Amino acid sequence: MSAKRKDQVYTKKIDSALLAVYNGYSFFVRFFREAFKGRMELSEIIKQCYAIGYKSLLLISLTGFITGMVFTKQSRPSLAEFGATSWLPSLVAIAIVRALAALVTALISAGKVGSSIGAELGSMRVTEQIDAMEVSAVNPFKFLVVTRVVASTITIPILVFYCTLVSLLGAYLNVALNEGTSFRAFFENAFEQITFLDIGTSVAKAVAYGFTIGIVGCYQGYNASKGTEGVGKAANSSVVISMFLIFIEEVIIVQVSNYFRI
Repeated sequence: MSAKRKDQVYTKKIDSALLAVYNGYSFFVRFFREAFKGRMELSEIIKQCYAIGYKSLLLISLTGFITGMVFTKQSRPSLAEFGATSWLPSLVAIAIVRALAALVTALISAGKVGSSIGAELGSMRVTEQIDAMEVSAVNPFKFLVVTRVVASTITIPILVFYCTLVSLLGAYLNVALNEGTSFRAFFENAFEQITFLDIGTSVAKAVAYGFTIGIVGCYQGYNASKGTEGVGKAANSSVVISMFLIFIEEVIIVQVSNYFRI
């Protein structure tokens, strides 16, 4: 390949990347413009909240419970070497509240909810259902996109709170079986080191993750093309991009919270 040809290929890739960034920014701005204009579709938001919670609840329950048990089991030998197994409830609670519950819930939701939103809207786009809504004087963006993003932003924090409780129950079961710790003693020790900053950080993460999963899934599905191939690509891209952004947000929020913690 000649040097001129290579330059053309690189230029085309850069143009495509910049265009994708611009389209994403325009979609992001349009969401806030539509969200605060006119009345909200409350019935559709409630429907989407139920769908998001229902699709993820069982998997989050199992994963959260196993996460609490496994993390407790893996942490015990290290603490036992120093004779500090009494610190186990606090250690587990700090890890779950500060990081594990929100991250586990977000990754599961990205796989279940993000792909579902991307595939659903992508299917509506390639079958021209969205175009039909526009012709019939219905605002498809507000009805399809805004409702799903708002629903995911509301529901994911609730699922994170639920995952936290289930994970702590899994940790308690492991501690009770090995140390015979009572339910009350476990949770008193567990929340002894938890601060309002930890809870606030967890809530901030959950809201950010929920919004990210919703907006990415809607963007990929709403802009899908190329028939059934585009639907599959929209679902796959929703999961991959959501997870990538979730990890970036995790790093940023942790750095900000640590700044206030010092």
